Amino acid sequence: MHPAMITKILGILLMLFSLLGTLPPALVSLLYRDGTIGVFFSTFLLLFLLGLGLWGATARISRELTIRDGFLVVTLFWSVLGVAGCLPFLLALELSPTDAIFESISGLTTTGATVISGLDALPRSILFYRQLLQWMGGMGIIVLAMALLPMLGVGGMQLYQAETPGPLKDNKLAPRLAETAKALWLIYLSLTLACAFSYWLAGMTPFDAISHAFTTIAIGGFSTHDASIGHFDSAAIDGVAIVFMVIAGVNFALHFTAWQRRSPRHYLADPEFRFYAFLLGSLSLTTISILYITATHQSLADATIKGLFQVVSIATTTGFVTDDFSSWPLFLPYMLLYAAIIGACAGSTGGGIKVVRILLIFKQGFREVQRLIHPKAVIPIKLGDKRVPDRVIESVWGFFAVYVMVFMLMLLALLASGVEIITAFSAVGACINNLGPGLEGVATTYQALPVAAKWILCVAMLLGRLEVFTLLVLFTPMFWRR
Repeated sequence: MHPAMITKILGILLMLFSLLGTLPPALVSLLYRDGTIGVFFSTFLLLFLLGLGLWGATARISRELTIRDGFLVVTLFWSVLGVAGCLPFLLALELSPTDAIFESISGLTTTGATVISGLDALPRSILFYRQLLQWMGGMGIIVLAMALLPMLGVGGMQLYQAETPGPLKDNKLAPRLAETAKALWLIYLSLTLACAFSYWLAGMTPFDAISHAFTTIAIGGFSTHDASIGHFDSAAIDGVAIVFMVIAGVNFALHFTAWQRRSPRHYLADPEFRFYAFLLGSLSLTTISILYITATHQSLADATIKGLFQVVSIATTTGFVTDDFSSWPLFLPYMLLYAAIIGACAGSTGGGIKVVRILLIFKQGFREVQRLIHPKAVIPIKLGDKRVPDRVIESVWGFFAVYVMVFMLMLLALLASGVEIITAFSAVGACINNLGPGLEGVATTYQALPVAAKWILCVAMLLGRLEVFTLLVLFTPMFWRR
């Protein structure tokens, strides 16, 4: 463990966040003259000086990071940044510290759960700041920093392993880690620009187009309007959102390969992508059919666009809404919540357990059935034509077991704080899977929840963003032993 190096990295990352997170909203405030430029300048000054102090005190120290250092840096950074990011909400909106931290962590972890209502009346710069938080959190500001840290004499592979979602963490897209980070951000930025341009063509104002592109590609779900995407009441805008939510839910390694080879063929060759497409297709067909048969929507066209939008948004853990899915008939609200538990693909900006893990669990379950018939058979598990090592299967089952236990503990904690069962279940599910909207009492905002429940859900959002193990490993005695 190298405390000085950890302090140095946190200082660098805080300075980076102070530049990227506060200066663009300050420019928006200047452009729209909404009176909050002083809030962002104060936040910038405070965070930059704090980061500069941490870095300056350790600038001459250089050590190679260990994997334990990586876990600690990532966890501390998201926790510290979640608190630091609350300053504009505290200063401009006069929220309570609990609500301001909740909103900041929700934004940075791309959860999209909010305690703020009356968004349409808020200053444009604050709205832009919320959207920007999610965009930075989507790919992970850690990954962006990895492109810069090598120039400062700090290795980044340990951070990459701690931050990257999914069970296969050792696969690098480019030979050098900095090149990987730059490639990912180039793809991320390109998709954001394409999404913003498409929203603008579909009828959004430039401000709304850029703001919603940030949270669409980040699979975040924050909006500049209380009615979310439903505010625009436009099938064209809904269609743009659906397309880019699906794209953002795909493993970015596949996007990298498509960009490198100038061919989309490998998408269909990827087992996780095929399973992802199958899940979205079957869920959409079921939802649309039930909405039309129960006359929830009178026309097939309305049932199709509303059903497809909500399925893609919830299943990818984006959290945009154009309809009140919590009031839909039969089992649909719970089916969508379960879809969010599965989540998007590994290596995407989405949350949830990840599609590849669910696929491997299914394959392992089927293998156990086969072993009942042929006890001595050697039956490998494959993804495509590649054999999956047993160590990966074990890690998937370990993750699933810990995920279920953490979910149950947090559900009990919310019930103990006085939250009723359906609200508590959906709130935990929405936060630990970085979804946002839930059912009953958290269908729109989380404002009415008790203070204790909000702090529990802040932990749930961090657990979801860090894929449980990255945070929980810090609470094991083995981690702190030399």
